[in-house]
This record gives sequence, C-alpha cells and structure tokens, in this order.
Amino acid sequence: MKQQLSIVKIGGNVIENQVELEQFLLNFSKLEGLKILVHGGGKLATKLAGQLGIDSQMSNGRRITDAKSLEVITMVYGGLTNKNIVSKLQALGTNALGLSGADGNSIQAHKRPVKDIDFGFVGDIDGINADFLNSVLSTGITPVFCAISHDGKGQLLNTNADTIASEIAIGMSPIFDSTLYYCFEKKGVLKDVEDENSVIQHINTETYSDLLQQKVIADGMLPKMENCFHALNNHVSKVCIGDISMLQPNTKLFTTITL
Repeated sequence: MKQQLSIVKIGGNVIENQVELEQFLLNFSKLEGLKILVHGGGKLATKLAGQLGIDSQMSNGRRITDAKSLEVITMVYGGLTNKNIVSKLQALGTNALGLSGADGNSIQAHKRPVKDIDFGFVGDIDGINADFLNSVLSTGITPVFCAISHDGKGQLLNTNADTIASEIAIGMSPIFDSTLYYCFEKKGVLKDVEDENSVIQHINTETYSDLLQQKVIADGMLPKMENCFHALNNHVSKVCIGDISMLQPNTKLFTTITL
C-alpha cells in the first residue's frame, strides 16, 4: 500500500492576508503525513514592479513575463514570499525547504511557444524530478515551492502555481497515494457566487459536464478545474478545493473532486 502524500497549493489572496496566512500555515503544519506546499506570489510582484517603474501586463488573468518582470518575480516569489513562508513553518515545528523548479532540477519546463500571444518567459512543464523530491521527503523535510521552473539551459521561467501543484501531484503518484489541495479564499466551488456557503461538496466527471453547461463553473474557476481533472486523469487519487479550514480534521464544507 502506497504512503499518503498531500500536495497543497496556497492562493495569492491568502498569502496577502497576514492573519489568514498564519492560520493556514498552522493548519498545514498540523497536517499529518508527508506534504509539499506550492505558492504563487499574489499582487506583491505587481506592486514592487510598479515601484520600480516596470509595467505589469496581463492577458486573460495570466501574466506576460518580460525579462524585467521575471527579475521581480524571482525576487518576490523565490525570495521574499518563499523565505517568509519557510521561516514561519520552522517556527511551527515543520522543517521546510524553500525551492524553485531549478533547485535539484525538480521542475523542468520549456518556454511557452508563441501562438496568439507572446507570454514571454512563461514555462509549460515537461516533468517533475520525483526521485529528488522523494529523497527530500524521506529525510523528514517539507518542500515549499514557489511558482518558478527552469528550462535546463540556464533560463528561469514564470509558471502557473496551480499547474505546478497539479504536475507535482501527478509526478509523485507512481510513488505515493497523492491528494491535491487547492486552498484559496472561497469555501469551495460555489453553486451561487453570491452565496459563500453554496458549496458543491462533490464533483465528478458527469456533474462537472452539467455544471459547465449551466455555466455554474466559469471564468477563473475554469483553468483550476482543468488542472483538477488533468491530475485525476493521471493517477492522482483526489482533489479538494476550499479555504484555509479545509486542512482541519473536522471541516466538512469544501469541494472534493473525483473521476
């Protein structure tokens, strides 16, 4: 029987709220078994870029990353945000190691090809170094990944944190029984966006198709759900979506997604 592994992705809105972040990290530190944390950077990279006179360009909610933006993203995601999270986990008794995809050759990617839009230094993932991650986990250390990968030729790449979490869960699934958690500011996938408690508690392939037709799932939730089903179709056991309380043992109000 495979050992359990939890891969948890934390959203930018939680990172930016100091009280929420502290509570999330407390919940995460108490999560039993082996675990990996993945984080993005929130709005801090955009704010710092503005202070440095660098324009931040977006397309459909995705950042276009030129060379100057990549420098800021690396500083914020791989530096300030990552090390802040790692130090707080150490204070909670979780021995964490902050990583980018370049460290240990852990996340290999290629620069996204130009189609309609040139996203610049944005990476699409090719593979995960499962042996390296397994070796880190086996020493009792919890990896904490920022949203940066590399191309193996010396180039760092800005990479979607939801996708990194999904690909890590997939890459580790031959070794572990992997569960993927997407932790953000909502209690789960909502039937009514105006009602915070209208959580759809279970979604499978059939109900997902119905929800798409009804346009219940739309906008920013679409790429997240695509990542969920991509993971499930590649041997990840289950995916959960919810707020910071999702990681607490007795919480029932969140969304579980299965095939």
